This record gives sequence, structure tokens and C-alpha cells, in this order.
Amino acid sequence: MPSLSFWQILLAAVALDLVLGDPKWLPHPIRWMGKAIQHLEPLFRRLPFSASISGTLFALVLVSLAWAAAGLLSFTAHVIWPPLGSGMDILLIYYAISIRSLEKEAKIVLDSLEEENLEEARQKVGLIVGRDTGQLNEKGVARAVVETVAENFVDGVVSPLFWALIGGAPLAMAFKMTSTLDSMAGYKNETYAQFGKASARLDDILNYVPARVSIPLISTAAQWLAGRGRPAFVTALKEGGHHASPNAGYPEAAFAGALAVKLNGPNYYHGQLVEKPFIGEAFGETLPAHAQKACELMVTASLLWVGVLAVLSGLKI
Repeated sequence: MPSLSFWQILLAAVALDLVLGDPKWLPHPIRWMGKAIQHLEPLFRRLPFSASISGTLFALVLVSLAWAAAGLLSFTAHVIWPPLGSGMDILLIYYAISIRSLEKEAKIVLDSLEEENLEEARQKVGLIVGRDTGQLNEKGVARAVVETVAENFVDGVVSPLFWALIGGAPLAMAFKMTSTLDSMAGYKNETYAQFGKASARLDDILNYVPARVSIPLISTAAQWLAGRGRPAFVTALKEGGHHASPNAGYPEAAFAGALAVKLNGPNYYHGQLVEKPFIGEAFGETLPAHAQKACELMVTASLLWVGVLAVLSGLKI
């Protein structure tokens, strides 16, 4: 029995994600990546180099290990039995994406808002965003949900599948290690300003193309759902650069245009007010209903992306 083609592996991996999500009882390599980062960081910090060089070696070694480990698993499984190899590739790509879990985490916050439990909503949204959430009002919580859904649409769907198309499951897992490194070490604070610089820059590089690919995906999905494809596309082009990240602003701006809401803006981080420009400044405030629509938009755009990739791989492009 031959191995499955990429489009078959892709569809199976996405179906698995939609059915299972990220159950806590299932061992997950992303959690293992986090533990590897925690254990190896002190070792690399003790190297006789500057923090910048040590951090660069840290990022390159961990990403290379993730790629090599995934490649070895896939290769070995294919050698043992081709269908087993296809199964391994399905599993690895499934681990690299997060459509259902992203929707689930957002809706957990929205459920608290629906129950008028603002304090609980603040605590729950604090688990999925980096800003201080203790003083957010209902609109602030909803805005944080929309922003994280928009940004993680790229990080959790577009990018891993983009790199899977190019380099199979091993490259998808290498991307996830990069993303995990950025989330744990890519901060611009005293601890990581130099040591985490390479992790942050590598994440920027690997997300550069996918972030821009997300614009037509979000715009098309917005057109299907609400006839707002043009505002999504125009807002992304005009205001996608209004963000500290070279990539996150583009999906956020597309979501802002699709939902007609104002995103980004000033926020508190570690007790310090960080002045950031608004995205979608001409639009209104973000309400819980907008956050619900953001989840629908993310899922629709994700399925559209899967369809595009299935067609491209079927045509061998």
C-alpha cells in the first residue's frame, strides 16, 4: 500500500484537529518543546559568548532539533510501512495546527462574558494574551479576543500549513518550535532583549509570507460571511503596518475591516502603559458579538486555506 499524497495527509490532519482539538490527556510535542526551551535556556546562557550570540545558537539548535526529530520519525515510519509513515505525517501536522483549540479558548472567554462574569473573563483572556487584563472592561476583553484570534490565525493555521506544503511535517514542526521560542523568549525586556532577539527575528521571517497570504483568505471569508471582503482587504493594506510586529498587523487589520471594529491601541504590559496606534480607527468599539463573529471568520478562512493548499498540492504546484 503506497503512502498518501500531501493533500490527503493535509485533509486528514485538519479533520483530526477539528474533531479532537488539543485535549489535555493527549501528549503534545508543543508542550515538550516548551519544556526543552526551559531546560536548555540556562545551559546556553552559560556559554562564553555575548547574550545575542548565545541566544542565536539557542534558537538555531532548538529549531534544528525539532526539524531533525520530526524528520527522523517520519522517515523511520515510512521505512517500516508507508501507511504508517503517512499516519505519522498526519499526526505531526495535526499537532502543528490549532483551529479548534483557538476557537475553543476564545469561546471560553466569551462564555464568561455572556454570564456577566467580567472578573473570570479577565482571568481567562489573560491566559491567551500578553497584556495586563486586570482592568479591562467588557469591550477590552472582547477586543483582546478578536486580536488573538486574528494573530493566531496566522501562527496556528496559515504558517504551519504553508511550511508543511514546502517541507512536509518536519518543516511544520520546525516552525512550531520557532513560534514556541518566540512566545517564551521573544520579549523586548531586560531579560530577553538580547538573548531572545534571534528567536523573535526568526519567527518574523517565517511568518512574513503567511501573514500577507492571510489577507486574501480573510477577505474572501469575510465576503462569504457578511459581504465585507473589500473593507477587510482595504483596511489590511492601509493599516496592516500600524503594529509593532512586522506581521501581526496584517491579519488584525483584515479582521478589523471585516468586523468593522477598532483593534490594537494603548495597552498595559507588566504594569507599563505601551502606546500603540489603533488599527481600524474609523470603526467602532469591539463587542462580545464581534468576538463570536471573529471565531466564525477564522474557521471559514482556515477551511478556505486548506482547500487552496489541497488544490495546489494536487496540481503539484
